[in-house]
Amino acid sequence: MFDIGSFRASTGRGIGRRSFLKIGASVPAGLMLGATGDVQAASTARAKSVIFVWLWGAPSHIDTFDPKPHAPTEYRGPFAPIATQQPGVYYSELFPKLAARSDRLSLIRSHVTTQSGHPDAGTVGLTGFEERPEPVQPSFGSIVGKHRGHKGSLPPFVMVGRGIPRDVVRRVDGYGGGKFGKAADPFMVSCSDEGAVEIPSLQLLEGLTPNRISDRNDVRARLDATVRQLDRAGLSEWDRSYQRAYGLITSPQARAAFDLTQESQSSRDAYGRTTFGQSCLLARRLVEAGVPYIQVNWSEYVECMTPNCDFGWDTHIYNFELLQDMHGPIFDRAFAALLDDLAARGLASSTLVVAMGEFGRTPRISNRAARDHWPGCYFSLWSGGGIQPGRVIGASDKYAEAPITTAITPRMVGTTITELAGLDAQARAELRVLDGGTVIQELL
Repeated sequence: MFDIGSFRASTGRGIGRRSFLKIGASVPAGLMLGATGDVQAASTARAKSVIFVWLWGAPSHIDTFDPKPHAPTEYRGPFAPIATQQPGVYYSELFPKLAARSDRLSLIRSHVTTQSGHPDAGTVGLTGFEERPEPVQPSFGSIVGKHRGHKGSLPPFVMVGRGIPRDVVRRVDGYGGGKFGKAADPFMVSCSDEGAVEIPSLQLLEGLTPNRISDRNDVRARLDATVRQLDRAGLSEWDRSYQRAYGLITSPQARAAFDLTQESQSSRDAYGRTTFGQSCLLARRLVEAGVPYIQVNWSEYVECMTPNCDFGWDTHIYNFELLQDMHGPIFDRAFAALLDDLAARGLASSTLVVAMGEFGRTPRISNRAARDHWPGCYFSLWSGGGIQPGRVIGASDKYAEAPITTAITPRMVGTTITELAGLDAQARAELRVLDGGTVIQELL
């Protein structure tokens, strides 16, 4: 491993922050959590790791996992229901792989939230609280990360996606540390459809990638080429958090966790050669490496059809076409592959997997032949990590407009996730998080 201390001694030069963090101004996620976390938490948690799949943009519940085949045509849409492993439980025909694996899943059909706009509902969905009054509460991943603490080279909370979830106007305030501070923010990683992994906050120099950092001579040559810039900056500007960041990227074990080229072609194909598919594969590798919390974002932006944005689930137009041709097949393939992969590697029982968005979509089809925002009812999928599989929790009315059973809130989601990740009521109280939250007992 490249030793920055020996390099400085041999060259007489210092490294400055400007050369190290050329892209990204914030402190890398969780890298300052070292002494504060409970490193024993993983041994008592039912879920040693959590994969939280954030279906940003809000998928239509009635077109996915809460179909209403007997509703009028202006509600039910064009997709037929298909049988699952549970008698009387049906999914949309867009998800045949997950229908065949429903005995490994538990499905909640009675979620509600308080907000109907993406950033506001995103904060509620990721923290359990609204953005105001301030301070913004920490996200579920930041809570688990702070409790577990930084152990080894890898951070405790990794967010896989092209960027912090946002709409065109602004990002979600509750994506990270909130009142815990920037130290508890997620460590951001992006993954392309071909599995190329980028770590924006750790780009050292132009053209210097995580794979090339292992070449000591290449590092020295590139630093020598920028000697004046480095001398002006000086090593004194390097604080502990940046040294930890450099330690992460120079650790062979940490680099290997992010290296999808070590996966077989068949494994990569199983997840699908899409950004979401390869991101789910990366999440499995991070579970194997011992990362406590991994959030996989379907996209950075919610909008499907806005120019220069990626394809979120915000299907105000072309809802049915996009679900049929893109969203349904991509999610069905990748999420099923993730469940299979975790099971095959003996990780399913110790890894909690949750998939959900920030709200649902209007049960009544709009005049644009699509569906709009609907905070009154939506779904989530749960598997592994202490969850009792094969259950359907809650129910919506005949039009999927509202729950007819107890409504399940985002705060209950966060309380359940953190409980399974090893934070009991006392631990949550000590951290002053998720006040008033209750565990979704039906899942356990």
